[in-house]
Amino acid sequence: MKQNNNNCFVSIFEICHRHTTKGGLVILSLITFIMIVGAIWLFAYTRSRSVKTDSAEGYFLAGRSLTGITIAGTIIMTNLSTEQIVGQNGQSYASGMEVMAWEVTSAIAIVLLALVFLPKYLKYGVDTVTDFIESRYDKTTKRIASFLFIFTYMTSFLPVVLYSGSLVFNQIFAVDQLLGVEPLTAVAFIAGLTGLIGLLYLLMGGLRLSAFSDTVYGIALLVGGLTIPVLGLMALGDGNFFRGMETIQANTPEKLNSIGAIDSAYVPWPTLFLGMFFNNLFFWCTNQMIVQKALAGRNLKESQKGALYVGFFKIFGALFLVFPGIIAFNLFGGELRTADNAYPRLVTEVLPPSVEGIFAAIIFGAILSSFVGALNATATLFTLDFYKPLIKKDASDRQVARAGKLITVIVALIAILIAPLISFAPSGLYNVVQSFNGLYSMPLLVIIILGFYFKYGTAFAAKVTFITHVVLYGIFWLFMDYHYLYAFSVLFFVDILVLWLVSRLKPIDKPFEFQENINKVDMTPWKHRKWVSAVIIITVVATYLLFSPIGLAG
Repeated sequence: MKQNNNNCFVSIFEICHRHTTKGGLVILSLITFIMIVGAIWLFAYTRSRSVKTDSAEGYFLAGRSLTGITIAGTIIMTNLSTEQIVGQNGQSYASGMEVMAWEVTSAIAIVLLALVFLPKYLKYGVDTVTDFIESRYDKTTKRIASFLFIFTYMTSFLPVVLYSGSLVFNQIFAVDQLLGVEPLTAVAFIAGLTGLIGLLYLLMGGLRLSAFSDTVYGIALLVGGLTIPVLGLMALGDGNFFRGMETIQANTPEKLNSIGAIDSAYVPWPTLFLGMFFNNLFFWCTNQMIVQKALAGRNLKESQKGALYVGFFKIFGALFLVFPGIIAFNLFGGELRTADNAYPRLVTEVLPPSVEGIFAAIIFGAILSSFVGALNATATLFTLDFYKPLIKKDASDRQVARAGKLITVIVALIAILIAPLISFAPSGLYNVVQSFNGLYSMPLLVIIILGFYFKYGTAFAAKVTFITHVVLYGIFWLFMDYHYLYAFSVLFFVDILVLWLVSRLKPIDKPFEFQENINKVDMTPWKHRKWVSAVIIITVVATYLLFSPIGLAG
C-alpha cells in the first residue's frame, strides 16, 4: 500500500510539474505583470493626489510641482517607445553603432535645453511652446504650429506607439497564443487595453500621476534594459561576459564603428554636425511633447536638473537601444527574416522565463508612457490654443480642464481605432510620418531661435518661412536622392535667410521687446548646471572615441 501511495505521489508530482513548466510560467508571468503594473499605479496615484486636476495648470502641467528626478523620468519615458527599442536595435543589427547618434548626440541638444531654452520659456511665462510663438509673433503663426503638432501626434505618433508597442509585446510574450487568437487580433487587443489604461492615467491624475509612474518605469527600464546586453554577451561568450565582447571585436569590429559613411542610409557622418544636430534641437528644445514636462517643474532649478539628468541617460541609453542589435547579429547571423526581429528574438533567447512578467511590465511602461505623454501634449495644445480662444472664450479654468479631459478621451479613442490599421502598411506609414515631420521641424526651430535673438523678426516673415520650407522640402523629396538629414543641413540655413530677409524687406516699426517679470516660477538657476553640462559634452565625445577606429572598432 505504501508503494502504491508513493507511485501516486510521483504521478501527481509529474502532472503538476508538467503543467507548471508549460502553463504555470505563463500564469506566473501574468500575475507578476499585473501586480507590478498595479503597484506602480497605486504608488503614482498616492503621490499625485496632492495636485488637483480640475484646473488647467493642475491637469496639463502637474500644478508646476515636479522635481528634477520626476521631470527626468517622465521625459525619458515619453521619449522612449518600443519603436525606438526595436527600430534602433534593428538598424544596428543591419549597420552597427552609427545608429547611436540618435541617442548620444541628443545629449548636446538637451544641454542647450537646460541652459538656453528653458530659462527663456520660463522667463516669458509660457505654458506651451506655441504660447511663445504667439507672444513673439502672432496667433495665426501659433495656430499653424499647434495644428501641425496635433495632426502629427493624433494621426501618426499615437497610433504608431500603440501598434509598434503592441506588436513587440505580442512577439515577445505570445499573447495571441495565450488567448488563442490571430496575431492582429492580439495586437488590436493590446493596443486597446494600453490606450484605455493610458487614458485612465490622465483622467485620474493628469500629468503628475503619469510623471510619478514614469519615474518608476524609467528606473526599471534602465535596469532591465541593461540586463539584456549583459545576458546577451554572456550567451555569446558561453557564460563569460568578457569573452562575448571579445567575440564581437574579433568577428564584427566594423559594427562597433559609430562613424557612418558619407552615403550611409542611416546616419551619414557629416550630418552629425548639421542635420542631426538641428533635428535634435527641434525634438528636445521645441517639441511640445518633451518641453511640456520640463515646464511643469516647480522652479528653473528643478527643470534644469531634470533636463541634465536626461542628458546622461541618453548617452548610456545607447547600450540597450543600439548595442543589443550587434549582439543579436553575432548570435543569429543572417537567420532573422527582418532586422526589426533582432531585439525581440534576443530577449526571448537570453531572458529566463521566470522573469518574463517583470520585463513585460517594463515594456508595457515604455508603451504607456510614450502614449500618455503625447496624448497629454495633444490635449494641452487643442484646449489652450483652439478651445479657449476660439470655441469658448469665456471658459472658466475648471471648464478648460473639463474640455481637456474630453479631448483626451476623443484623441485616445481615435488613436486606438487607427492603431491596428497600421499593420496594413507599417513601414510605409512610418516613412511618411518621418517625412511629414521634416515639413515643419526646421522652420519651427528657426522661428523660435530667431524669436529669442532677432528683435526685427516679423510674424509675416515667420509665415513665409513656413511656406517656403514646405515647397523646398517637397522639391527635395520629389527630385533629389539624398538622405533627409542632408536636407535639414541645408534648409535650416535657408529658413534663417528667408526669415531674416523678409523681415528686412517688410520691417516692423520698432524692435520687438518681451514683457518683463511674467515668469510663474522661481528663476534661480541650478548652481551645478555648467560643470554638469561640461561633463555631459565630454562624455559624448568620449563615447564616440570609444566606438571608433581608435577605440573598440580598431
